[in-house]
Amino acid sequence: MIKKEKKSLTVLAAAAHPDDIEFTMSGTLLLLKQAGADIHIFNIANGSCGTEEFSKEEIIRMRAEEAAASAREAGAHLFPSLADDLNLFYEPVLLAKVASVIRQSKPDIMLISSPEDYMEDHQNACRLLVTAAFVRGMPNYLTDPPMPPFNNEMALYHAMPHGLRDSLRRRVYPGQYVNISSVLGKKRIMLSQHRSQKEWLDKSQGIDAYLTLMETFSREVGLLSKKFEYAEGWRRHSNWGYGPDGFDPLSDILGDLCRTDPDYEKSLG
Repeated sequence: MIKKEKKSLTVLAAAAHPDDIEFTMSGTLLLLKQAGADIHIFNIANGSCGTEEFSKEEIIRMRAEEAAASAREAGAHLFPSLADDLNLFYEPVLLAKVASVIRQSKPDIMLISSPEDYMEDHQNACRLLVTAAFVRGMPNYLTDPPMPPFNNEMALYHAMPHGLRDSLRRRVYPGQYVNISSVLGKKRIMLSQHRSQKEWLDKSQGIDAYLTLMETFSREVGLLSKKFEYAEGWRRHSNWGYGPDGFDPLSDILGDLCRTDPDYEKSLG
């Protein structure tokens, strides 16, 4: 059962490329929407390299349209992308732009990329988003375009890396599991909007059955949860600079749809 919140919360799901959110975060995002949250989607990169047949201009347009279609399915506001693929670097110019999006959306919850993953765009997106959230209330930090600072209690949750492993093939285990079984069909519809990626990944990386792969990952996380059939996994970021100790709105809002792994918590010391 989802616990309805009296205060409407704002949730920002953010990652590197169009379709990253749909693979690892969109089920949780949809459940938060059902609980009354105002939801936003932000793909930092525009998908410019995700093709073997279209020009750069064509694929950027196509992927923007696909991302917009997915956001409409979710009932989410979509922020425009800021950079080309493989141009996501932890540097001041891009950080100021990402921070501006954070100040525009004013999220209470951020669903973001894993700190470790199989490619640098994903990892750099995580670094940019973590810092952009950290400077949200600093008056002397100037964003591009300029946006006024704000202060709030914010919780950051890191999604699972692709394949549930880091770049050195080590398994990554969640600290929290969200039961997405009831919204798996909607998650699949959102991912299916990214038609250009299904075709490209089939050819370039041997990823057959694009939609089935997402379901396979969701089922694997469900097995790890020891409770749910399909799940998304999360690791909660340190509260320092973001909110009080123990601040965990994901668990508070989703109730018994969210399971915290006690063994993971014990491993933190």
